[in-house]
Amino acid sequence: MNKLDSKVPSGPLAEKWTKYKASQHLVNPANKRKLDVIVVGTGLAGASAAASLGALGFNVKIFCISDSPRRAHSIAAQGGINAAKNYQNDGDSVYRLFYDTIKGGDYRAREANVYRLAEVSNNIIDQCVAQGVPFARDYAGYLDNRSFGGAQVSRTFYAKGQTGQQLLLGAYGALSSEIAKGSVKLYARREMMDLVLDKEGHACGIICRNLVTGEMERYSGHAVLLCTGGYGNVYFLSTNAMNSNGGAAWKAYKKGAFFANPCFTQIHPTCIPVHGDYQSKLTLMSESLRNDGRIWVPKEKSDAERLQRGEITANDIPEEKRDYYLERRYPAFGNLVPRDVASRAAKERCDAGYGVNNTGRAVFLDFKSAIERLGRHKIEERYGNLFQMYQKITDENPYEVPMKIYPAVHYTMGGLWVDYELQTTIPGLFALGEANFSDHGANRLGASALMQGLSDGYFVIPYTLQNFLSSHISDGPVPTDTPEFDEAEKAVRGKIESLFAINGNESPDSIHKRLGHIMWEYVGMGRTKESLEKAIDEIKKLRAEFWKTLKVVGTANEMNPELEKALRLADFLELGELMAKDALNREESCGGHFREEYQTEDGEAKRDDEHFMHVAAWEYKGEGVEPERHIEPLEYENIKVATRNYKN
Repeated sequence: MNKLDSKVPSGPLAEKWTKYKASQHLVNPANKRKLDVIVVGTGLAGASAAASLGALGFNVKIFCISDSPRRAHSIAAQGGINAAKNYQNDGDSVYRLFYDTIKGGDYRAREANVYRLAEVSNNIIDQCVAQGVPFARDYAGYLDNRSFGGAQVSRTFYAKGQTGQQLLLGAYGALSSEIAKGSVKLYARREMMDLVLDKEGHACGIICRNLVTGEMERYSGHAVLLCTGGYGNVYFLSTNAMNSNGGAAWKAYKKGAFFANPCFTQIHPTCIPVHGDYQSKLTLMSESLRNDGRIWVPKEKSDAERLQRGEITANDIPEEKRDYYLERRYPAFGNLVPRDVASRAAKERCDAGYGVNNTGRAVFLDFKSAIERLGRHKIEERYGNLFQMYQKITDENPYEVPMKIYPAVHYTMGGLWVDYELQTTIPGLFALGEANFSDHGANRLGASALMQGLSDGYFVIPYTLQNFLSSHISDGPVPTDTPEFDEAEKAVRGKIESLFAINGNESPDSIHKRLGHIMWEYVGMGRTKESLEKAIDEIKKLRAEFWKTLKVVGTANEMNPELEKALRLADFLELGELMAKDALNREESCGGHFREEYQTEDGEAKRDDEHFMHVAAWEYKGEGVEPERHIEPLEYENIKVATRNYKN
């Protein structure tokens, strides 16, 4: 497929999804029982998709990298989920949610997909309430809301600081019901090793490695859904679970699925700072904390230096000597500016020498005024588990001293290119949730990841998948004893054997840390032509070294976490280079992609709409061959494109 066809329906924006559903092809109940669907991943997108498709009558096989779907990384989401219910009567609407999402993504997302996301958001809340998700409620018993970055309304529904966990339990309950009925079969502790295409180039199955026994397994289906999350762990240190990886999407890319906007990475502004060389991950502190917490650094550099040396604490600095820099720079949004804006502002203050911890890489998140205004009991009610988590990790009481925070890699807006139906450039292969690129542009707004995952799984794929499967009802069962499956399994076994054959002296973690350092330093919050060219060169050298010095202990035919790490690292070493190439080609600043050569006089992102108002979709052309860059132009017919302004 050389041309990108988004398949967006014609007609007014607000009617596109209704028109699509009214005119799509359907599969009747008897024929649904003849069709097999593979779902890879059991987070919010995967669990909701499998539960919905199983309830419709399809035969679903769902694959889980952990021992239970409840351990999917969706469980780590803290702050909330957006929806345009307007329960607060503060001016929200479907259009405003759509507008805020497009604007927050710096006008680099497909208009029709984003409007559909906003349109079905209200259905998600109804669905989850019906499942028993314990959303917070006000004194009268109504569902409560709070604010998140990039919005001037309160539209975020939440369950204290564990919204992802509660939503995932709701989806897990629906999934478990279908498993009990037999419409869904769960395969736990499996990792997808490769995608299998039939003679016509359609997705027809996957090769999995049983993570307990090490055995290779073949599974077939009439369609494959990738719901495997993002690739933030290419940076080694991120807020992602250590099991999270971009392997499944990368395997699809190497089989012909285009990879869109890989350089669009989200750096979250409120994370516990790095504290040493032996960390394996970072901890997120929810964006919801910015509702009541105020971010500041000292006004005087001498005070910052004394903080760094441990001579004084935050409480020793009087109010008049505190710089609430987000409130100063962005008075209209204050501490609730979007994540990319808040992250760059923190970096700027720390780069200028105003950082507040011993490394100089932290700013304060202070709840003193909120506690004085609302009382400690109210803050405990809203954020108690988050405060407890912070204290356990840092041994500092955030009720008494400000939290110390610093930006960290959190989410990837890039992913597999998909059309309006969530289908990739490989027929029969669909990508849902964070695994695709479609809804967030160059920067995701807070509380929108959960919205997208459940939107795709509960309310989009049950329609669009039928449109594809309606032409396959006479295909019959898909066999696994074909040359295509043989070839795919042989390639996987060969790669594993080659990793063991290196027999060097360096562990996967050691090499991964070095890759993470390259990515953070040269493809991180601030990027330049020189830094990106250096990153590409350094990654190539490191990849060559990987294939000479790697040491994988154990054997292939057993539970072997070191082999799992090595396989994922091999993908990261290729993906990291593509991210740097994409960033180098995009000669503008937009959202989370900040090229330091392209900024306004006051340090804000400077877009180039004339040359880069498009999706960049990369096509794999073979080992050692430069990938081809395709573009999908972005057109905005229902929104005025403007420079993002969060100051007034």
